[in-house]
Amino acid sequence: MSDIIEAYLKQVLSNKEEVEIKRSEIANRFDCVPSQINYVINTRFTVQQGYLVESKRGGGGFIRISKVKILEEADVIDKMIAIIGKTISERDAVSIVKKLLEEQIVSRREAKLMLVAMEKTLYTGDLAVDELLRANILKSMLKELRYEKTNH
Repeated sequence: MSDIIEAYLKQVLSNKEEVEIKRSEIANRFDCVPSQINYVINTRFTVQQGYLVESKRGGGGFIRISKVKILEEADVIDKMIAIIGKTISERDAVSIVKKLLEEQIVSRREAKLMLVAMEKTLYTGDLAVDELLRANILKSMLKELRYEKTNH
């Protein structure tokens, strides 16, 4: 169900830069509970994936989903470094790498190498340590990309 809701919202967004939806209307459309809509939006429409989400609760409430406008590669990289913070989950790290590939900031080969580092090698047995190491490695890669991109 989540995939169907995600596909529907992305289809609506394919023609627009921004869309406002009512959680209850979408839930009725797909015959699901409003929390299912929240789940889809919170997991599939993140900044790392190129979306900005605003919501207003209450009777006239809405959820506004906007595509993040990509200005310059260095700006994108800086924003991603800021988003990462001190730790990052494997899922969020993968989303960032996929966004870099989608925006053609990295090549397919670079993305594969980054994904190997984010997915395959960071298993110390302590999730908190894994997420800290993943964040440090990913930020280091992004800083190097930024340096390379701005000095060519």
